[in-house]
Order: sequence, then C-alpha cells, then structure tokens
Amino acid sequence: MTTPFPFTAVVGQDDLRLALLLNAVSPAVGGVLVRGEKGTAKSTAVRALSALLPEVAVVPGCRFSCDPASPDPSCPDGPHEAGPGAHRPARMVELPVGASEDRLVGALDIERALAEGVKAFEPGLLADAHRGILYVDEVNLLHDHLVDLLLDAAAMGASYVEREGVSVRHAARFLLVGTMNPEEGELRPQLLDRFGLTVEVAASREPDQRVEVVRRRLAYDDDPAGFAARWAGEEAAVRQRIVAARELLPQVRLGDGALRQIAATCAAFEVDGMRADIVMARTATALAAWAGRTDVLAEDVRQAALLALPHRRRRNPFDAPGLDEDKLDRTLEEFSGESPDDDPDPDGPGGGGGGPAPDAGPQGGGDTGARPEEGDGGEPQPSGAGAGEQPAARAAEPFRTKALSVPGIGEGAAGRRSRARTEHGRTTGARRPRGALTKLHLAATVQAAAPHQRARGRSGPGLVIRRDDLRQAAREGREGNLVLFVVDASGSMAARQRMSAVKGAVLSLLLDAYQRRDKVGLVTFRASAADVALPPTSSVDAAAARLESLPTGGRTPLAAGLLKAHEVLRVERLRDPARRALVVVVTDGRATGGPEPVALAGRAARLFAAEQVASVVVDCESGPVRLGLAGQLAAELGGTAVTLDELRADAIAGLVKDVQGTSRRAA
Repeated sequence: MTTPFPFTAVVGQDDLRLALLLNAVSPAVGGVLVRGEKGTAKSTAVRALSALLPEVAVVPGCRFSCDPASPDPSCPDGPHEAGPGAHRPARMVELPVGASEDRLVGALDIERALAEGVKAFEPGLLADAHRGILYVDEVNLLHDHLVDLLLDAAAMGASYVEREGVSVRHAARFLLVGTMNPEEGELRPQLLDRFGLTVEVAASREPDQRVEVVRRRLAYDDDPAGFAARWAGEEAAVRQRIVAARELLPQVRLGDGALRQIAATCAAFEVDGMRADIVMARTATALAAWAGRTDVLAEDVRQAALLALPHRRRRNPFDAPGLDEDKLDRTLEEFSGESPDDDPDPDGPGGGGGGPAPDAGPQGGGDTGARPEEGDGGEPQPSGAGAGEQPAARAAEPFRTKALSVPGIGEGAAGRRSRARTEHGRTTGARRPRGALTKLHLAATVQAAAPHQRARGRSGPGLVIRRDDLRQAAREGREGNLVLFVVDASGSMAARQRMSAVKGAVLSLLLDAYQRRDKVGLVTFRASAADVALPPTSSVDAAAARLESLPTGGRTPLAAGLLKAHEVLRVERLRDPARRALVVVVTDGRATGGPEPVALAGRAARLFAAEQVASVVVDCESGPVRLGLAGQLAAELGGTAVTLDELRADAIAGLVKDVQGTSRRAA
C-alpha cells in the first residue's frame, strides 16, 4: 500500500485544508469543490485527508459498511443483528471521469431478476464510499447525469437503483470532494450549488514557499515512509482534534444573532434559494467546534460566508467567482446587534477619487472615425505594419439566442444541442446488447424469449431467459457539439459600434454553448493571416476572455480564416471523432488581400460543403447599401445566413429548420 503524503506537510493552502477539516468534523456541511490551476496540491491534500479520519466500526461481511451500533434496516446484505463489529480505516474512493452509471450506483443482474426473481445486486462506488470520502478529480469533465446522481446521493444519504420494477436502496453517506481546473470548463450553477463549500487554490508566488514545497516533495519521493514518520506527531494531533471536535459538535449553540447574520449575508449577496443559509449555519457550527467553543461567533459566520457563498453567486460562465469582503464586513456589522453610533465615512477610502471610468477613452476627435480603413462600408486601405489595428471594442450586452443544431443523429458526448443516440433519453427501439447490458428493453426481451419457452422446458411461472434473448433499449437524447467561431476582425468590421454588436452576439452564442455543454473554439482573421485564438475547449469563459481583447483592423483574409477553421476541424476529428461540429462564421462577407481573394474564399467554403459540415453565417453588414456577400458565402458553405438582429431568440424561429434544410439539400 502506498504511503500517502502527510496532510500536515502540505505547504500553504490554508483555506483548502480548513474546508476539508470542517467536512471531516461535520459531513453534513456538504463537501468541498476545489477550483484551481494544475499542480496546486489539490489531489495530494484530498488523499492525505483520508489518513486523518478516525477508524469506522462495520458489520463483518457487509458490503455496505453498516454501523454495528445502528445497522441500516434496508441494507441489501441485511438484516444485521447488533453487535461489536469490526474496525477498519475510513476509505477514500476515487470516481474516474470515464465511469459508467452502473459503476457509480451499482448494477442489478437483470437476467437473474427476470428468470429467478432474485435481487442479485453488485454494489457500486457509492456503496464503497459510505462513511468515507468520495473523491472526484476533474468533476467538471464528468457527465452531467453522473454528477446529478452522486450529488443526489450526497444530499439524501442514500442511493437508489431502479431497473424494470426491481429496486435496491442502501445508505450512502460520505464526504464528497471534487476538484477541477476552470480552464477546462465550468460546472452548471445548479451543480455548483450542491457543493457545500468551495475553495480557490493557486500556486504561491513567494520564492521561499515554493522552495519549501519542492524540498518536501523531493524528501517524500526519496523515502515516503521515513518522511511520513517525521510528521506522525502532527498527524496524530490533528486526528485527535477531529475526534474532539466531532464530540463537541452537538453541544455547539447557534444563537439567534448568528442566524440573523447568516440570513442577512445571504440576502445581501442575492444568493438563490435557502441552501446557502443552511450550509453557512452548519459550517459556522463546525468552525466553532474545531476551535473548541460551544458558541458561534461573528468570525465563524464571516469565515463560513467566504467558503460557502462565492460559487453560489456565479450566474453564468462570464461572472468571476468571489466575494466582496468589504460588503460582507458591513453586513455583519449592521446585523451584529451592537448598533454603533459612529457610522463609517460615507466617502470611504479614496472618496475624493473622481477619475474617469476604467473604460473611458478619448471622445469626439479621438481614434474612432479618424482612420481611412474605418470608413462606413468601405474597404480598408493599404497601410504600414500595425497602422490598421484598432483598440479592442467592448462587447455589447449578451442576449438569449435560439438553438442552432447540427442535422441528423449523432453519437457524441452527452449534451443539450443536437439529436443523438445516448444512454439516456426517450426509448426509440431495441437492439442486441454490445457488451454488458445497461438498459433493458423489457417488452423486446419478453418477445424474443416467448417463442422458445416450450422448447426450453418451462414448467414454472417465470420465463426461461437466455443471454441471446436480452435486448438493449435504444435511446435518443441530445449531444454536445463543437461550436467553432470564425470571427472577421478586419478593418471593414472595425467600426466600434459594429464590432461591439458583433462581440455581444458571439458572447450570446458562447453562453448558449455553455448551457448546452458544447466545446467551443475561436478562429479570427485580419490583416494578412488567420489565428487560432482558442483551440477547442470546454471553457467558454476562456473564449469570452480572448474575444474581449480581440484587436481589429487591416484587410480581410476570408479564405485564410476558413482554411484555418478547416484545419482545426480536421485535427479535432482525430481527437474526438464522435463529436460533430457547427461552424459559425461572423463576417460581412468581404474578401480582400492577395490574388483572387473572392475566388479563393469560395473554394475554401466549398470544402465545408463537401464534408457536410453544418454552418451558419452571421451577416454583420450594415448601412443603407448591402452587397449580400454573407448570403453568397453561406450558399458556398452549404449553410444559411442570418443577420445580427435575426440572431435574437424572438426573431429566428425558423432558423434551425433553415440550417437543417440547407444541409440536407447540400447532401
């Protein structure tokens, strides 16, 4: 067995260690979500925590770790008689990203259930984690339905398996810890809310602390057992403190004053629902017990707010997580019950600062309108290196868009955009299982077995079922796609008002992609070349950040942008062949620069049409005179064109049908 890195030897990361310890004291807090960049000891700290948890008493031979003092009356291995039991260390169970639903919740032997009428149940990871730790690394990459299952089990303290009228229930109380790198995509707000606490971790920028991290890690790698022995005293002290805090926890009093502060804080930060209030109350109580007190103080409420609220204030992927600590202190002071007479200076620190807003810039005769390449509807003029580049325009307010979908039926990753054959969704038919049976189609199975009952010598009430009779349910749901944005950043798009509207439209589509669980990529083209501003990723907030700082100006190398997008799709097909793509080209349709730019752009567009890649052209042309170039580009792509105004949800009711119909005609 590998010797874990000692918990007390982790350098820094005070908030992470505190959040884990509070959940060890009171699992009712609801677990921890650890957010941070790679290489910040997230996994190390979680694995080290399991060695600090006290041993648990279990019923000998019970696969569900029942407590011998109060065995679960509905345990599938029961009933159990009360007795002394056996002791074993608390487990830490890891849930891999590629785990199936059966591996998580357990599986029933459907064949035995139909033929013999018995509940032959194989426990899953939720049963293994009962009374221990369930650790999910890269929880943001886990399929949504699996995240829903484990969060439901964590909230209810039990797991339910329902298959074709056969049901099994068992206890599943565990400390849930998830880690994630935000660069690889965010969790939905509904799932974020189900984690009790969240912690942001980052590598220290202090050289001395970084040196100590390396020194300890090298010492551990050279001699794990010897390194752990040197920290055994500190580990034992923390273990004893956890036990003492657990014993003290029922005696901690949460007074009305602390409750009012908790409620006022959640209301002040406009947190949805009541889960935040409950988590803050439990966290503040655990903090008092950890400190050896029986009364909850204002400092406990403040620390609980810093751990329990930041992730609950995130409404969409473009919101930065965090909490305004000055506002928190003012709220706690206002509801402290002391009613101080001396109010703070309303102007506050820096009250005399009447400077311009951060985005304020030269007005009137500034940059806008002064460059020849910014003429309304005109072509950018040749200029020196860098002379055509304009400052990045701020994005307009995002709006709700209607769904754009890829035609046909795919088999990609679970999501919410296009039709696909999935493990979850409505049943559309039956087929022979390929590998292990996961979703039984009962009627088709009975129909396949019925003609053979006499030949098989059936004499009892049950059917005689053979492996060849079993039928898998074929289901149709939704998949996530790769939405690749190809954005024109040339001089013909550089008018600040137009580029602001364009960025607002792309942000709106990015938000839609986030909600539909898509991967996104961003290709931009301007001057004489195209760039992959963001390779395909699940992090739409990274795409939004790249878009916000996008410079504009210069000629319009439309062909280069399309060819770069085609290359991105080619590489992505090798990495993820099941994920279908939707290309969104945002341009006014002009093509300038180089020999025969229009003909070259047409040939590049026809590559997409030949491969039947679903596409939409967002026409950004403005002004009284319209050339209709974006519509011509859409025809070459085999897709459809839509204006910025038509992109809004209330204006494009027929857009999805147009995309599908055009793609079918191209096929």
